[in-house]
This record gives sequence, C-alpha cells and structure tokens, in this order.
Amino acid sequence: MEEIYKFYDELGPLKVIHIHQPSVGLKAVLVVDNVARGPSIGGLRMAPDVSTEECFRLARAMTFKNAAAGIPHGGGKSVIYGDPKMPQKQKEKLIRTLARALEGETHYIFGPDMGTNEECMAWVKDEINRSVGLPREIGGIPLDEIGATGFGIYHAIDVALAFCDFDIHGARVAVQGFGAVGMNAARFLTEKGAKLIAAADSHGTIHNPNGLNVTELIRLKEEGNSVVKFKGGKASDRDAIIGIECDIWIPAARPDVVNDDNVHKMNTRLVVQGANIPLTSGAEKYLYDKNVLCIPDFIANAGGVICAAMEYKGMSETATLQVIEEKLRRNTALILEESVNKGIMPRKAAENMARRRLEKAMRLRRLNLF
Repeated sequence: MEEIYKFYDELGPLKVIHIHQPSVGLKAVLVVDNVARGPSIGGLRMAPDVSTEECFRLARAMTFKNAAAGIPHGGGKSVIYGDPKMPQKQKEKLIRTLARALEGETHYIFGPDMGTNEECMAWVKDEINRSVGLPREIGGIPLDEIGATGFGIYHAIDVALAFCDFDIHGARVAVQGFGAVGMNAARFLTEKGAKLIAAADSHGTIHNPNGLNVTELIRLKEEGNSVVKFKGGKASDRDAIIGIECDIWIPAARPDVVNDDNVHKMNTRLVVQGANIPLTSGAEKYLYDKNVLCIPDFIANAGGVICAAMEYKGMSETATLQVIEEKLRRNTALILEESVNKGIMPRKAAENMARRRLEKAMRLRRLNLF
C-alpha cells in the first residue's frame, strides 16, 4: 500500500477510489487527480492487466493534458479489470454497475478510452447523466468517427516538422496501435502526402517500405481483422514495429511500449505520442540525447479530450475541429520553442506550461482545497 504514496504530490491526487462488486465481477479504480480548473474529465479504460499505478499515471497525464489544452476541467481516470472483448451484455453490466457506484463522485466525468467506446458512454449517461464521447444520436460528437485525436496528432506533427529537417511529403510513417487513434492519424497524414509504411496491432506488424494502402488497411480493421491479414506487406510479430526505419513513429496503444530495454532499437526522427504514457521517462531521455524529437502525449493527443469538453458545452462539430486545430498547433509550437530556447526536453517544457496554468488555478480556489 505504501507504494501508492509515491504518486502523491502538491498537485494531487484528490481522491482514489477502489470499487469491488463481486456479484457482477466488477473490480475497478477511480483516480481524481486535480480539479482546480473544474471537474475532471478522463477516459474509462478496460483491460485485464490495468493497475492502480497505471490509473494514477493516466490521471496525472489527464491533469496536464486538460491544463495544457486550456479547457476548464481537471484530470481523472477510471479503469476496469477485464477483457474488453467479453460478451456485450456482461460488459454493459460492469459499466452500468461502475457508473452507479460512482454516481455521487461529481468531480469526475466519464469519457471513452482503450476498451470502451461511445456506446459505453451512452450506458453511463443512461445511469448517471455524466459522460462525454456520446453517440451522435443522443447529442454527442463521436470523436472516433470524426477522428478527433488523430486530427490533433496531424496538426502537432505539422507544427513539429518546422523543427525537423524533413517535411510531410513522402515522410515514412509507422503506427504502433492501429486502432481508432492510429487509423485516423494515418489517414490525415497520408492525405497530406505522407506514406504509411508500417502498422501494428496486438496480433502483429505489417510492413511495406513502398507504402501501405491506408484505405484498405482501415477497411480490414473495421471488419474485425488484424493488420497481419493485409496482403500488401510483410507480416511479423507485434514488437517488430519498434525497430522499423521511418521518419515519424506514432505510438497509439498501451503505456510503456517503448522502455529502457527496447528504445535502442528505434530508428526514427520524430516520435509523436498518440497514446497516453507510451514511453518511459528513461526511453524519452534516451531519444532526446539521440536528437530524436518527441512530442509528449498530453500535448499531441489532446484532440480527444478537447472534443469531449466541447461536446459537454454543446459546441458544434465544425467549431470543435477548429478549436482542436488552434489549440494543438499553438501548444506544440509553445513547448518546442521553450525546449529549444532553454535547452530542455519537450516534455519538461510541456510540464512547465501545464504546471503554470494549474498552479494559478489552484491559487484562485477557496483555501487551496484542490
């Protein structure tokens, strides 16, 4: 238990709640990290190997992400231990039970994350009327359908390229985690002239140095197949994606996929983090020392939570995409300029910016309670 307290600091967490409902097989954790800027927004993640530590780290990433994005929300996260591919009825029962258990926790607003989607958020809304990332039919802006996170990643890359020695046309892209975020990032980038040469999911990697047909690859995934079933490339194991030579590498899956043990295999010039906490701090430092530019997760993948916040305010889809573009481009430029001017890692520059905004908000709160 003492290990948990290593995550506590002057920013949070405000609350850590463990939920256990044996009658339905529910085991879950909620971390509300910081609410100085407003009630926290953070996704509900479902996976067999989630942990309290992962929830802590993801909640803090959301605190920084929401502060950096300049939206009036704090950071939180919830996780359910379980296989997201379980029967639909069982999954629905778990999520509805969790929502009811957290009905009184008004500091937290549910959103979709790995293993959950807009239908899951509709169940939460039905139970407690406190979720974002909803289906269009009940007033939501379906962020995966419009590709909100991938759209933001494209704009972060477009700005970051001004700090690199190559441009988007012909740039070789590898995507680790070819799900909703990775697919849309690949789509937006290739529409602007980039070339997807490799993609990976939980079953393996597909690679073609001459380029993969993104439209066909997305169709294959949407039909429920792995990328390794794609006929236009060479299939290999899922970790092979780490060592493929490319210009832009986008991790869009699980935490810590690049770590001290495998970071030396990377052969890229720009890493743009589509997933939350996909690189360990040691791996990120190694790449920085090798002059590989890394755009931190809570800067690059903020499109999804910006979309959620705009949905919560009743904004239109068109206005939401405009806000995502403006915020992602401005924040990416700000942190890279500070990184260059001060000789610090982009993550440090991003954390500095987020902390400045958080600390000012905390000073304005009554008795600094939050």
